[in-house]
Amino acid sequence: MGDPKYPRRDWKKPKRPLNYDLKMEELKTLGTFGLKTKRELWKAHTKLSRLRHQARSLLALREEVRKKKEPILMNSLARIGLVGENSTLDDVLNLQVNDLLSRRLQTIVQKKLGFKTPYQARQAVTHGHVMIGDRRVNVPSYTVQIKEEEEIHLSSDSSLSKLLEKTQKQDIENEPTEEPIVENTVEQPKVENASQNPEVENSATKPSQD
Repeated sequence: MGDPKYPRRDWKKPKRPLNYDLKMEELKTLGTFGLKTKRELWKAHTKLSRLRHQARSLLALREEVRKKKEPILMNSLARIGLVGENSTLDDVLNLQVNDLLSRRLQTIVQKKLGFKTPYQARQAVTHGHVMIGDRRVNVPSYTVQIKEEEEIHLSSDSSLSKLLEKTQKQDIENEPTEEPIVENTVEQPKVENASQNPEVENSATKPSQD
């Protein structure tokens, strides 16, 4: 056990943080989920690596011991919506970091309450406008359980409900309406060929009188 004043870090940096492809992928993930710093992304990667390590360690056990310990891990992951009820350890090994980030309170609030950007949802959470049941949660990285999704709502004293309704009405009014396509029915004048007009042929074949 370490010193309680200096707790152990719960995240690890990537081995090659200056890799260009890795940096572009991290920036894309930051913008998609509205993360504040890369440290939040590294925490998710570290948590995912620990879950995979637990799954691999269970696969190495005997079948009798694994049948007792495997349901504990699978039930805990199914409770937060990472795997299904009839999933196996192979499904745990196939998890991606986006699966963990999609279970954050910030991401679910954006989808359920209708915020335009994840940063607006993050601001609503940190300022105490979001509640889960009867308790106020102001941690954007809070992992939401399946049974808690239906209990997410704005607080009664929040001013964001009227603002969201106003923006939704404006979006509906500003939606472009599809205008019917009118075909151009104006007939173009027909140009007769010189071979079909004898007058043109005669004028062309007559010698000039000058």
